[in-house]
Parts: sequence; C-alpha cells; structure tokens
Amino acid sequence: MLKGLALTPPVIGRISIGKVVEKNGKRLPEKDDEFTITSQVQNRDGWVNHPLDELFRRDTNTKLRSLPVRLLFDDPDLSMRASYTMFDRLSGRPLCVGNGETCKRATLSGMQSFPCPTPQACPMADGQCKPYGRLHVRIEADGAEGDELGSFVLRTTGFNSIRTLVARLRYFHALSGGLLSTLPLALRLRGKSTTLSRRAPIYYVDLTLRTDSTLADAIQGARAEWDQRKAAGVDQVALDEAARIGFALGEFEESEEDGAAVIEEFFPVEGDHLEDTGASAVGQGSGITPGLANKLRQKEKAGRNHLAAVNHAS
Repeated sequence: MLKGLALTPPVIGRISIGKVVEKNGKRLPEKDDEFTITSQVQNRDGWVNHPLDELFRRDTNTKLRSLPVRLLFDDPDLSMRASYTMFDRLSGRPLCVGNGETCKRATLSGMQSFPCPTPQACPMADGQCKPYGRLHVRIEADGAEGDELGSFVLRTTGFNSIRTLVARLRYFHALSGGLLSTLPLALRLRGKSTTLSRRAPIYYVDLTLRTDSTLADAIQGARAEWDQRKAAGVDQVALDEAARIGFALGEFEESEEDGAAVIEEFFPVEGDHLEDTGASAVGQGSGITPGLANKLRQKEKAGRNHLAAVNHAS
C-alpha cells in the first residue's frame, strides 16, 4: 500500500451551492441559493452538470434545496472531514492543516507538527486559513443507477454549514446507536439573516431526516436494514476501518489538482467574500506571496544565514 497518499472515498460527482464566474477579467466565486449536482468534468462554462441534477429538476419548477442522501460510514468523522486549512496558491497543495490543538505543516525541512491556536490566534495565518469541510454522501434517486461505494462530495468553508453538519451527524449517531450508514437522511439548504450579512439572506447546509419519516420510524428502519445487510455478509465495521486506515496514509487529504479547484471556489481574492465563509484569502495574480509560505521561507533563510555566520566566526 502506498505511503503518503491518502485513500479518500471514491468521488463520482460534486454537490455545490455556488459557481465560479468571470468578472472584470477575474474568475471569482459566486454564491447560489440552491444545490447543483455536477460531474467531475469541466468545460469553458464551468462544471458539467451530473445527470442526477436534471433528474431532480424534471418534475418541479422550484429551487433544488433538498436531496435524499445516505452516508457511506457509521463513524461521523469519516463522512464529514473538517479542519483548519491553508493552501499554497501556487501549487494547490495544503500548507498547514490543523484541528485547533495540533497541526501538520509543510516546511522547507519537511512535514512537522506544531500547536494549532485556530486561525484567529495563529501568527502564520494572515487571514488565509479557514475551516474547510468535506461531506461525502450517496444520493438516492428513483431510476438512477446505484454506486454504493461512490460518493458525491460537498465542500464548504462556511462556519454555519460545518458546525451544523458536524452537530447533526453526532446527534444522529448517538440517537441511532451508531447506525448512520442505513439512516435515510436529507441534505437541505437553509437561509438566515444576520447583522454581519446586513440582514441579507445567507445559505448554509443542514442534514435532517426525510419529511416522510419520524425519528422513531427512521431509526427502526435503519436498525432493520443494518441487520439485513449484516446477515447478507456486508461488514460495515470493516468498511469503516478500511476508510480510517486510508485517510491516515497521507499527511494531507487534498491532491494538487483538487486543491487548485478548491482555492478558486472557496479561497477567493481578498475582498471578494462568500456569504457563509466569514473569511477571505489572497488570490493568484495579486502580486502577494502566500503568507505562510513566505514566512517559512524567511525563517529557513534566516536559519541558514545564522548558521553560516556561526561557521564563519569559528
């Protein structure tokens, strides 16, 4: 098994609540008020919609603000991955990933661990580090071909979305006795207004039960399905463990090619603000060297100069 390469859940599509548009010669993220299901293919107009997107819009003229989903894993920390993350805007790779206590940081001397004081208190952050979450789900739809190990990934840097999704997953995990993989759920887009948004609506993602099911009925059905799958030979415990080991194989989960798309959509040029993120980042072409990378280079250079001076004096 390859070391240094994180094995993440296979992705067959994306769930987004925004897109990247061109304004004044710059490609900038634009928030939306509904879900869009896309493939992993882009053309000149952006991400190509997945066939499921058309399927869900076929019988309704309303906004797509609810999707029936299931989780791949029983462990909530495997389905929802959240961390404080700073990307190198030149390479697209993460520079520093932390959980508020410790972080892994790519330095010129290699990968190192440091205390993580959160972005607000970190002297390295320079406003470029954000909470970054990835939720992996399976979308259920009548007439659609199933892929029980393929997932649609929803990426977000929104405080509201990350906090709500993590809380919901932990609550459902506790209430169902850990049977998240068989619980029928729905991904919902909700709106709210705050003083920071100047009372304009901002949108965040929530995870709920489906409207046709009560909590007791959903848990009873999840337990019956879990027992049925186990009797058929499906080992959910082993799947969760395989995913846990796969995540641990790599220092960082995001690849360079994925990181470049993440930067464009969620870490926009300073001053261009996505409503739910609460933060901004320095962009490519701005003439500003990424803060953490620059500081690391300066620190490394100062260390070499100091060592050279000591050697020269001796």
